[in-house]
Amino acid sequence: MRARSTVSGEFPVPRANPRLLGHEAAEAAFLDALRAGRLPHAWLITGPPGIGKATFAHRVARFLLAGAPRGAPSLEIPADHPTFRRAAAAGHADLLTIERNGGGEEEKKRRSREIPVEQIRRIEPFLRLTAAEGAWRVVIVDEAEAMNRNGANALLKILEEPPAHAVLLLTCGNPGALLPTIRSRCRLLALEPLPDATVDRLLAEHASELDPAERASLVRLAEGSIGRAASLIEDGGLGLYRDMLALLDDFPRVDFKAVHRMGDRIGPVAADSSWRLFTELLVWWMERLARAAARGIAPAEIVAGEGTVMQRVVGALDRAGGRAGGLDRWVELWDNTRRLFAQADGSNLDRKQVLLQAFIGIERACNG
Repeated sequence: MRARSTVSGEFPVPRANPRLLGHEAAEAAFLDALRAGRLPHAWLITGPPGIGKATFAHRVARFLLAGAPRGAPSLEIPADHPTFRRAAAAGHADLLTIERNGGGEEEKKRRSREIPVEQIRRIEPFLRLTAAEGAWRVVIVDEAEAMNRNGANALLKILEEPPAHAVLLLTCGNPGALLPTIRSRCRLLALEPLPDATVDRLLAEHASELDPAERASLVRLAEGSIGRAASLIEDGGLGLYRDMLALLDDFPRVDFKAVHRMGDRIGPVAADSSWRLFTELLVWWMERLARAAARGIAPAEIVAGEGTVMQRVVGALDRAGGRAGGLDRWVELWDNTRRLFAQADGSNLDRKQVLLQAFIGIERACNG
């Protein structure tokens, strides 16, 4: 197991986060619909993970529950407002939040990948009640793509006959996983990745102990997701990224003794988070290299020495199959590696052997 970050900054959870940066256009779109008197009863808030979708949903909920102040330039409700405090403490009578692992301690321990249908079935009776504190009843379904089929069908019935003065806010990183009939009954609000300057600003505020070079590396690695940056800090992602690149220091040959040691380190069940982060970073790096090679550009280094590793890989691919053939081979390898890691997670394969197989594939692809 790698050491955790020593950074002491904390990032507020969505329900208690009073700020939202980088999504002013989305706020304006919601306010325009509200002021026009044509507020849709259901909103589908989409975008990559970690960019603020849940924070946006809670921000909308607080605004409505606080009475939707007329003429407000944004959806902000002060943190000392009674509505904010009750919503942040999950104690507001007119707000229901549905999320994965939200059904009790035992369910949280199982870390289910689905939102159980029982959670979705809580929505209909909640919305039948008259608002206790104001005009609105608000439901947030976070990571709506995690609903199983029964849950999706239960939600669809609610969307087909929505109660008056009720708003449903669905956050979703993969809209294609939702039923088309659910998507068609929601107003789409697509959030974009955050600008690098915004991610840098948030890191400077909430992880002030990072030195500038490390913060710059995290900004590039985050790709517009402050949530991803926070997870990388928590799990020592930059160190693991450097370790991953070190396995390719002697490319076009792979140091398989080092791969063995890495397998011993991240393969055990006790190192599950390390395994998942390492495989995610490797697949992401392979995709990043493919995109850069296809455009004929050299991507900015995330950590020192990365550019040299990338040049060696691209050079080996060119020698093995020419520019076009080498790139095609790399893209195929990226897809196979992604599928291999997914199979390892789904079929309980020996992780160390899976890791060795992945790096054997990399070496073979680049050596003809």
